[in-house]
Parts: sequence; structure tokens; C-alpha cells
Amino acid sequence: MPSLKNLIGAVVDLPRDLVLNLPRITLVGDLQLVIENHRGIEDFDGSYVRIALERGTLVINGDDLTLRSIHADEIVVDGSIKALLFEEDANDR
Repeated sequence: MPSLKNLIGAVVDLPRDLVLNLPRITLVGDLQLVIENHRGIEDFDGSYVRIALERGTLVINGDDLTLRSIHADEIVVDGSIKALLFEEDANDR
């Protein structure tokens, strides 16, 4: 059975990421990643970035990673991006 949030989103034609409070992640080639609707940076070094999301963590692996910009609603990561991994929180299962 669809959730109330899904039904409301469908009726008023809102984007699912907005209704469900999901991150919007835009990958530009393998050179840049833009993450909207995040909860902050958990950890960072030149080979990985851990970003807190509403439901879990996004891990970005790569080479020469830099945080180009950090704002309340958006983080931009530059570098040679090799992999993205979503880690689910144990209490979100």
C-alpha cells in the first residue's frame, strides 16, 4: 500500500525527493558530485568523503577529492570519483 507521502506527492505532482526528504545527487562525469538535502559531513580525506543523509550515509571514494563548497542545502565534491556507496542506518531497516 502506498504511503501517505507518496500519495500526496502524486496528487500535487511534487518531486519524490522533496516529498520523501531524499537527497538529490548529481554526478558530472567522474569529476564532480553535487549533493542536495544532506545532513552534514561525517568524515573527509583526499580518498573518501562520508556525508550524512536523512536515511543513512553516502560514502564517496576517489582520488584527490576536495570539498569545493559546503552550504546548508548543498555540498559539491570535486576530484576523480571512483565509487558511491549508500550505507543504511541500522534503525532505518
